[in-house]
Amino acid sequence: MPIATPAQYAAMLDAAQKGDYAYPAINVTSIVTINGALKAFSDMKSDGIIQISTGGGKFAAGLNVGDSVLGTIVLAEAAHRLAEKHNVLIGLHTDHCPPKEVETFLKPLIKATAERRAAGKGNLFQSHMLDASNLPLEENMKLSKELLKLCAEHEIILEIEAGVVGGEEDGAAGAEMEHVPDSKLYTTPEDMLAVYEALNGLGRYMFAATFGNVHGHYKPGAVKLRPDILKQGQDAVIKKFGKDAEFDLVFHGGSGTPRHELEETLAYGVVKMNIDTDTQYAFTRPIAEHMFKNYDGVLKVDGEVGNKKAYDPRAYLKLGEAGVAKRMSEACEDLHSAGKTIFGKV
Repeated sequence: MPIATPAQYAAMLDAAQKGDYAYPAINVTSIVTINGALKAFSDMKSDGIIQISTGGGKFAAGLNVGDSVLGTIVLAEAAHRLAEKHNVLIGLHTDHCPPKEVETFLKPLIKATAERRAAGKGNLFQSHMLDASNLPLEENMKLSKELLKLCAEHEIILEIEAGVVGGEEDGAAGAEMEHVPDSKLYTTPEDMLAVYEALNGLGRYMFAATFGNVHGHYKPGAVKLRPDILKQGQDAVIKKFGKDAEFDLVFHGGSGTPRHELEETLAYGVVKMNIDTDTQYAFTRPIAEHMFKNYDGVLKVDGEVGNKKAYDPRAYLKLGEAGVAKRMSEACEDLHSAGKTIFGKV
């Protein structure tokens, strides 16, 4: 059963931390994108993370329903069934839940896992993200502590964020680059110490510290990544609390980042990297090419009848699936998770 159990998911993170590699975490919105991710992880013999945002869940529920919780559960249940055919471990995660949607999105999903566990089926999700980075750090940590305790009751890992990731990701809290002060784009060692002191001992968590990273794509020179920020913070926490205090860090806004900058973050404790913008483009690009090349077939032009084989959604959606798989395979190589599945070992 390749959807990881809580113990297997913890082992995945431990293996990445010890081995200086990270898992690509792809945002999915459909069975097609789930299958693209599973194909990549399976082909590359890499464990990985599939995640769903509030917007992705709302989309999956359909135009007439638009229920983000329902759609998220539907996608998660589909991933559980589809992953059974792949010999790698997959973690299921939810991305960017702002404070205002904790009661309507995050807590109902935690409840869904609790109900699933009570029925003997195991966790629906292995981790969830609270994005309270728009709050002052003290308020952020207060809410994070509450949710971490709740998650720990059900062997769920909580991802938290301190600092601001610029740009915009599916409606998530962010900011236009020109309006974000540098102090917000770079998490300080003092911030990282405060996070550790607030959350230590309450349950396992991942930490999305910010080091100039942004969501989306920007032209060269617009983004000034400083991975050394992560090292400074890790060093401060380890110096004060010991090696066991090292954070499991998350890299948000990884699309478009040069490989050498990705690799540098791995040495500083990054175990998960979100990839969404690049995979959206990888999905759409071959579909657009199909439409251009088969213009007379996908459209009934000048009274003609078109070509059913060209406008059959399967004809182009499978190209989108393959595009996602190709880009995710590259991510597995870039993050050095390829060939390192622990499936069958834990």
